[in-house]
Amino acid sequence: MTRRLWTLAVLAMLSASAIGDDKHDHHHLPAAPTNPAFEKLKKLAGTWVEADKDGKPTDTVASVIKVTAAGSAIHETLFPGQPHEMISVYTVDGQDVVLTHYCMLGNQPRLKASGKSVTNKLNFEFAGGTNLDPKKDKHMHAATFTIVDADHLQVDGIGWENGAPAKDMCNGMKLVRKK
Repeated sequence: MTRRLWTLAVLAMLSASAIGDDKHDHHHLPAAPTNPAFEKLKKLAGTWVEADKDGKPTDTVASVIKVTAAGSAIHETLFPGQPHEMISVYTVDGQDVVLTHYCMLGNQPRLKASGKSVTNKLNFEFAGGTNLDPKKDKHMHAATFTIVDADHLQVDGIGWENGAPAKDMCNGMKLVRKK
């Protein structure tokens, strides 16, 4: 028993010294992959509020976007603090930008930006998901992000249910950057 305790103590000390020797030298980490569309999305970091019918900002926060993971991921919280709060995470996969949407419906559709996106638009299309059967379950199936300018964004989504577009979900949102 004493031998086991000494062995555990020595292992604990070795582990502690290894952790203590880590200088956290992050200057030599490889750079995150670059992708022009992903770089455009990074510029959207900030708080976005819904626009009223005249395009003026309201007090309703619709999206909070932040760049994380050493610039390799974008984390978006949709409708923060609301019962229908959701999260989308954007990353680069080769030449594509992919997003995983953690939906209030309990599913996680994955969307991929098509190569046909024009300079101010990113068109995301369904590329699979978890916790859903796309032939019957309600889910986000596509989204188009139109970057109007640095302070104005429009998001048009297509929801899907029973294998066809759903009429009552993922309608367009006009957003204004909160200053």
